[in-house]
Amino acid sequence: MRAIEITAPGGPEVLQPCERPLPVPKAGELLIAVQASGINRPDVLQRKGLYPMPPGVSDLPGLEIAGTVAGGSAEDLAVAGLAIGDAVCALVAGGGYAEFCVAPAGQCLPVPRGLTMIEAASLPETFFTVWQNVFGIAKLQGGETLLVQGGSSGIGVTAIQLAKAIGAQVIVTAGSDEKCAACVAIGADHAINYRTQDFATEVKRITSGKGAHVILDMVAGEYLGLELACAAEDGRIAVIAVQGGTASQIDAGLLLRKRIQLTGSTLRPRSVAYKTAIAQELKAQAWPLIEAGRVKPVIHQVFAADKASEAHALMESSTHVGKIVLSWV
Repeated sequence: MRAIEITAPGGPEVLQPCERPLPVPKAGELLIAVQASGINRPDVLQRKGLYPMPPGVSDLPGLEIAGTVAGGSAEDLAVAGLAIGDAVCALVAGGGYAEFCVAPAGQCLPVPRGLTMIEAASLPETFFTVWQNVFGIAKLQGGETLLVQGGSSGIGVTAIQLAKAIGAQVIVTAGSDEKCAACVAIGADHAINYRTQDFATEVKRITSGKGAHVILDMVAGEYLGLELACAAEDGRIAVIAVQGGTASQIDAGLLLRKRIQLTGSTLRPRSVAYKTAIAQELKAQAWPLIEAGRVKPVIHQVFAADKASEAHALMESSTHVGKIVLSWV
């Protein structure tokens, strides 16, 4: 099969087309004939040598795929409620930049009605992550305010739409006026240009001093202290990445007085059982929103698979809004 491998830790140019043997599904896994692969920030970190794959996982990058079921035991197919040839998208721990990929059966979801394979490939990583953190851990409720750091990212556009679908107010930050406008067009109630405005001050102004009930943070670093300042009482801050650095200085007294919950999580090393539970919740609660047109994939650009290096260069430029996807067909 064709695949894209990391030839050495480094820049986008280290991503190179190669030939690899087809993977063989183990018990509990299905073989997927991949038509499209989503690009995500962890792929970039892995390419740089900063995010090693878990033990036993393919060294090929790629955490989300869409395609058709090409193999698997009758038992595993039955457990997943799938058949050979069914159109699926899946969250995987690695190996997604290839024409074939194995995926845990419980992490395979049917392609929502009306979506293309390109659109379906943009769903798993962001939907699993947002669902886990915003709704599972932080327990955002309708009528509350969500602050999303990086609203124009794949995570951001997903969080905006899912939060609006349950009746939450959504505030986002983005790095340009154009990105802010794009976030509002997607559904955000307010967008703050973090390069020209102080987001903590703006959040307090927008919420009449009450603050944000839930904050989805992909930055960490110095942002944590500012987030404590603009979080509501009994607020929840969910940290899912450290693009601003791993060291933070916070006012612990403020953390106590506001009774703020500060959580951190990574999804890749979690158990198949944990991810399967999220998949079941997504199928029951989020997939109907997609099929009803209330939540839509936001695709910025599609690259042929052998142009993966160009796709990574675009992601690192941070000029995109929404998802970047590789096509294998």
